Amino acid sequence: MWQEAENKLQKDKYIGPLIKKWGSCTIKPIKKSLYFEDLVDAICSQQLSGKAAKTIFGRVKTSLTKITPENIISKSDQELRDCGLSWQKVSYVKDLAMKVKEGKLHINNLNKFSDEDVVKELIAVKGIGRWTAEMFLMFSLARPDIFPVDDLGINKAIYKIEKKETSKEDKLKFSERWRPYRTVASWYLWRSLENR
Repeated sequence: MWQEAENKLQKDKYIGPLIKKWGSCTIKPIKKSLYFEDLVDAICSQQLSGKAAKTIFGRVKTSLTKITPENIISKSDQELRDCGLSWQKVSYVKDLAMKVKEGKLHINNLNKFSDEDVVKELIAVKGIGRWTAEMFLMFSLARPDIFPVDDLGINKAIYKIEKKETSKEDKLKFSERWRPYRTVASWYLWRSLENR
């Protein structure tokens, strides 16, 4: 899927060696029917370690049988809380479910929207900020040119490359070299932080 991106990025002195080391980027778009579940997962996972997030999301999934707006709305706040969600996250997933059910969030059309419009739609939901919207653009919609400049891992990887602290503007400027495939470049930057 990313052949063209990898051909271009192979010439980059920072990303080229990472492509050799890690092989092809594995990001691919998910089915439309999974968009809602993916956003619920994103909310459940916020500010948690991978393992804790997986456990809590697993409990939510089991409790609901199928993750749909209707099933979330039909659960009491306490039932969702008992899955391990904080009260705040309970209110977030309920807000997401209501917005989808009332047609305020056009979840099934997100793949047709521009990157910025997807962000606008998603950040209207309580508990979804720009970072979560960017992760959705990257990992659910597989949009090619997203650069999550506020991501901790991306910042660490850029610091490793540049050997100095840089401003958000400088990081964005630096990322221009990877356009129009900054999603793929970001995937390799995250890989560069793994020990292998």
